[in-house]
Amino acid sequence: MEITYANSRIQKICTNDKIAQKVLGKDGARNLKQRLKQMKGALNLEELRFVAGAWHELTGNRKGQLACRLLGLTRLIFIPNNDPCPIKSDGGLDWSAVTAIKNIEIIDYH
Repeated sequence: MEITYANSRIQKICTNDKIAQKVLGKDGARNLKQRLKQMKGALNLEELRFVAGAWHELTGNRKGQLACRLLGLTRLIFIPNNDPCPIKSDGGLDWSAVTAIKNIEIIDYH
C-alpha cells in the first residue's frame, strides 16, 4: 500500500527510529515499525484485517478513521487515502479496495 502522512510530526515519528523511541518507548517504537512494515507489504487494507495489530474501523466522532494497536491503549490512527474513498453498496468501507492510507496520529483515544 501507498503510505502518506498528515503532517511532519507523524512522519518523523514513523520514519525516524530515534524519535519513535523517544515518543513511544522501545516496545512502542518496535511495534510501530512492525505495523508500518505490514502496511507497506499489503496490497490492500483487507490483507491486514485479521493479522496482528487489531486493525479496525472507528466510530462516533472518529467515523471514517481506522486504527491499529501499538502498545497498551496506544493506537496508530489512519484514513483511506484513495480518491474517491472506496465505499461498498451498503455504505461500509471496502477494505479490499483501499490501496493508499494516510497516517494521521498516534494517540490513546480511550
